[in-house]
Amino acid sequence: MYCPACGTPMADGLSYCNRCGMNLKERTEPRTGAIAAFLTAITLIGVIGLGIMLGGALTLSEEAHLGEDVVGLFMLMTFAMTALIEFLLGRQLSKITGSSERKTRNLRQPPAMQNELGPAQPRTLPEPIPSVTENTTRTLEYSRNEPLK
Repeated sequence: MYCPACGTPMADGLSYCNRCGMNLKERTEPRTGAIAAFLTAITLIGVIGLGIMLGGALTLSEEAHLGEDVVGLFMLMTFAMTALIEFLLGRQLSKITGSSERKTRNLRQPPAMQNELGPAQPRTLPEPIPSVTENTTRTLEYSRNEPLK
């Protein structure tokens, strides 16, 4: 198993990565709720935008008796705004789906690397670092035992 954040190999059953500290107990499945919400928003904005464009053009030409050039400009601006919003929502959706694909790709190790690394090496714990206060404590202990002058 590999850490999805830093890619460090690790033993199964760990709660946190030894290298970067990422919580490994979080859910790893993609958020389908966000994807469904973006797809719904893209569809609704497209349909509503086209409805406003066509309905507004009809209303402007029939009720307001405006010329074709003004109605055409209205349709062009409405279509441009709808297309821009659709593009931005699609871009955001691709970022969400791309990030979930990257996470699942990082969890699996490529087969070529499995042969290159060989068997896992047992890890040994490093020697403990001596305490900073060890000398101070000894020095005070010595001065306590000295006779008073």
